[in-house]
Amino acid sequence: MDFLELLNNRYACKAMTGETIPNEKIENILEAIRLTPTSSGLQPFEVFVITNPDVKAEIRKIAWNQSQVTDCFHLLVFAAWDNYTTERINHMFDLTNEIRGIKNEGWEAYRQKLLSFYPDQDPEENYNHAAKQTYIALMSAMTQAEYEGIDSTPMEGFDRDELDKILDLRVKNLRRTLILPLGYKNVPNDWLVNLKKVRKPMNELVTLID
Repeated sequence: MDFLELLNNRYACKAMTGETIPNEKIENILEAIRLTPTSSGLQPFEVFVITNPDVKAEIRKIAWNQSQVTDCFHLLVFAAWDNYTTERINHMFDLTNEIRGIKNEGWEAYRQKLLSFYPDQDPEENYNHAAKQTYIALMSAMTQAEYEGIDSTPMEGFDRDELDKILDLRVKNLRRTLILPLGYKNVPNDWLVNLKKVRKPMNELVTLID
């Protein structure tokens, strides 16, 4: 199946069976997230993989009672850095130098450029920038899930502050951005499963400037 087929086939699953996802499949989905491109390669987020039924039940209460939260097998929570700090930026640059085994002058100059910019910027603006990176990772996760035959449902419908409390994210200097239930569709109870995908026609979406 090619990439466009994956995009055409996937949809926001509305009911799941709770069936177990094989470890290899979830590991591939997490690897797709890990390989996601991010601004300056900083990967300014973490992902929490929740299978604990009690924790999922808590989250369902603050997520508009959406059944996928508890009926999925894995619930992914994407949490962005609450700020770009000197320590976080240096860690990623040091990691790059360690893995590549070289110290590049241009790369070090870019490190200093980021260090002179982000730490002095408003933390809320930095968080918003980091949060946007999680949506790129979300797309990687959903597409890899479809490739693995796993259904998914991207969600922003939850109480963000309450989710931070449930997972103690603020003490980790993180803030939630979105959640992604992963599982297998419950066909008889999924009202969306057989409906045609609706997207704008190309002429309403794309403007060519020659």
